[in-house]
Amino acid sequence: MKKKTREQAIEELSLMLIYLTRFQEDNEYCRYLESSWKGYDFAALNEMEQKGFLFQPRKNKCVYLSEEGKEKARQLLAEYNLSDKDILEKFEFRNIELSEIKQAVEIEQICFPPNEACSKKSMIERIEAAQEYFLVAVDKKTGKVAGFLNGIATDEYCFRDEFFTDVRLHNPQGTNIMLLGLDVLPEYQRQGLGRELVFEYLRREREKGRKEVVLTCLESKVKMYKKFGFSDRGIANSTWGGEEWHEMSCTLGWR
Repeated sequence: MKKKTREQAIEELSLMLIYLTRFQEDNEYCRYLESSWKGYDFAALNEMEQKGFLFQPRKNKCVYLSEEGKEKARQLLAEYNLSDKDILEKFEFRNIELSEIKQAVEIEQICFPPNEACSKKSMIERIEAAQEYFLVAVDKKTGKVAGFLNGIATDEYCFRDEFFTDVRLHNPQGTNIMLLGLDVLPEYQRQGLGRELVFEYLRREREKGRKEVVLTCLESKVKMYKKFGFSDRGIANSTWGGEEWHEMSCTLGWR
């Protein structure tokens, strides 16, 4: 490894730490960008901002990583032999393939109890009609689907249970997205895969010009989705599976 100056070392180590400790938050700057606390060398932060790796809103305790900054951090992790734990090296994120329908149906049955899981019929119809809205994470070693996040597009702003079962409600030109399920197999949980699926989905839909992403979750998951950048709207108008759900939304882009 080429010898670094003190300043280079501080900058590179800071960028890697910012990347490794990044999290999602809902604030006035951006709801979907990944951020980290600002407790690093000021000169190094300013230099990284000038290079386009991050930006630092004034009077804010966080810094926000750009896509260029994340890519640079991954390169540095590889250089320092730390990249083997990078989730993007373990998984491929892409649209589901029709040959993977059976896996998706099985994963849904594993991840949700019978009263909450979508039926095989609904899952197949959804994948066939909205394949580009069904994001999967594929284990690069095994080639198997480890988890997925799926939804449909609509011009509606509030969630209703019919989105789960009536694929005719899908409108590819819709301004909003209704998320219908985040599934991660038990052996892949607690590795940040669910978070990465959500972040990747939000990035993709923001680039398409969507305005808002809406989902429902049990009260036990509200805190998790808040960390992903969603706001709690309160109790949802949903009785799916005989449960009480919270409706949560994420506005894409800048407020």
